[in-house]
Amino acid sequence: MKNIVIIGGSKGIGNAILLQQLETNLVYNISRNAPDITHPNLKHFAVDVLQDSLPEIETIDTLIYCPGSINLKPIGSLSLDDFRKDFEINIIGAVKAIQKYLPVLKKGSNPSIVLFSTVAAKLGMPFHASIATAKAGIEGLVKSLGAELASVVRINAIAPTITETSLAAGILRNDRMKENMVERHPMKGYLKPEEVASMTGFLISENAKSISGQVFEMDYGIVTFKI
Repeated sequence: MKNIVIIGGSKGIGNAILLQQLETNLVYNISRNAPDITHPNLKHFAVDVLQDSLPEIETIDTLIYCPGSINLKPIGSLSLDDFRKDFEINIIGAVKAIQKYLPVLKKGSNPSIVLFSTVAAKLGMPFHASIATAKAGIEGLVKSLGAELASVVRINAIAPTITETSLAAGILRNDRMKENMVERHPMKGYLKPEEVASMTGFLISENAKSISGQVFEMDYGIVTFKI
């Protein structure tokens, strides 16, 4: 049984990860709002990761940082504060969590960290300047820390395409938009949060003990294929 810290496990991809891990692991959820579930293996800390001090946790095997943003605007409409906010939630929050828990994590069993990027960090997409910039920083962080921590802690990232969560509700707000999104992807689909959760489960498992410093695109072919 692992001790898993999930930051942002109350909704979206983070919640899907939480639900998949609860039956077999101890899960510490850190977010402003509690998940819509209670379970003997779940402990929730009501914390704003950017504003508050992170809680002390004695044993950690895995750290998963899920908070993100979808801030889509033309470059002329993006303020410097937009860039700052996206950088804060995606990069600063992740770094804060890693620095806080790394000393404990190093003592864990097959310790690992999972962060989240986006396909927009590799595929040029209009109106994604702020979020693509922030997520490209996540990919750089994974590569650098993968090397720095190679002998003690594994760190990887997942770069999903659009995923059916509340964060993406504006992009998938009706059937026509959903159909258009399916057609944009060569493999004719887009992600459910459970798919991303399953990949996360693999990356934190013993089966992935040889894998670190990698960014895994879950893209339904939109980055990989031109058809």
